Amino acid sequence: MLAMMLYAAGEALRAEETAEPQPGSGEVRLQVKACGVCRTDLHIVDGDLSLVRSPIVPGHQIVGVVDAIGEGVTGVRVGDRLGVPWLGGTCGHCAYCLDEAENLCDSPAFTGWTRNGGFAEAVVVDARYAFPIPAAYADEEAAPLMCAGLIGFRSWRKACEARPVKRLGIYGFGAAGHLLAQLAIHEGQEVYAFVRPGDDAAMQLALSLGCAWAGGSDQAPPQLLDAAIIFAAVGALAPVALAAVRKGGSVVCGGIHMSDIPSFPYERLWGERRLESVANLTRQDGRDYLPLAARAGVTPRITVYPLAQANQALDDLRHGRLVGAAVLKP
Repeated sequence: MLAMMLYAAGEALRAEETAEPQPGSGEVRLQVKACGVCRTDLHIVDGDLSLVRSPIVPGHQIVGVVDAIGEGVTGVRVGDRLGVPWLGGTCGHCAYCLDEAENLCDSPAFTGWTRNGGFAEAVVVDARYAFPIPAAYADEEAAPLMCAGLIGFRSWRKACEARPVKRLGIYGFGAAGHLLAQLAIHEGQEVYAFVRPGDDAAMQLALSLGCAWAGGSDQAPPQLLDAAIIFAAVGALAPVALAAVRKGGSVVCGGIHMSDIPSFPYERLWGERRLESVANLTRQDGRDYLPLAARAGVTPRITVYPLAQANQALDDLRHGRLVGAAVLKP
C-alpha cells in the first residue's frame, strides 16, 4: 500500500510502498477513503509538536471502510464505514479517565502522532475510538468533521457553558471555523468571523455562510461579543479576543499548539472574563456532534488532493492558500 511517511521534523513526507498493517486485539483495519489535513498535522511535520516516533504516518481525520477485524472486537462488521479522530486511545484507569475526562488522559494515544494515521491507503485503529459516519456525508465531506468539526464543537460547548451566548466571535476562519459557524448559526447565534488581515476569500466564505460580520483579526467587532473562540495558532490573539468580549464573557483557545500569549493588562481579564483552553476530545463528543452536524446541515468546503500530493496540501495550508478544509483521497 502507499503511505506518506514522516521521518524527521521539517522534512517533506516520503511516499513509500509498505505492507498493509494487520489488526491486533481490539483493532480494525480500514481501507482509507478520505483523510482531512489538519493544522495539527502541520505542527507535527514542522516540529511545533515534537516527533515522538519515526517514521510516522500523519493524519487524524480519517474516513474508511472496515476490511479486517482483530480479536475481541464487537459491534463492528466488515464493510462498516467509520471515522477516526485525533484521540486514538486512552489508558482507562487514570484519574481523568475514571472521572469521564478521557481527553485529559495521562497516557493517551493520538492518531497520526503516537500511532500511524490516515495519510495512507490503509490504517489500523483501536475499534473503540472510531465512530459511524452519518449517511448524509460523502467520504470527503465527512473527513474534516473528525477533528476540525469535533474540536470546534467541544470549544463551542465550553464557550457557552458559563452564560448564554448570542454573539459569538471566531478567530481563524479555516476548517474548524467555517464548520462551527454553520452549527452556531443553525442554533440561533450571531457569528462574527475574524480572518487573517487581507484574506478576502475567507471573509467572503464567512459572509456566504451567514455570518453577521466578517473582518480582519486586527479589527474590533461592531459590538461586544458574549464569547470568542480562537482557532488560529496565534497567542497574540488572546488579549485581542478578551478585549472584544463583554464582562462575564469567555475566550476559548481551540488548538493543541499556540504561540506564546504576550503579557496584557489585567483589565482585559477583569470583569469575570474567562480565558481557557480545550484539550483533545472525548468519544462522547463524537457521538453528540456527528448526528447534530448532519441535522444542522453542516457542509464542509473542501479542496481534494490525491494522497501522493500530501506535501502540496500541507504547504497550501502552511501558506494560507486554502479556503475551508483540505482532504486527501487515496
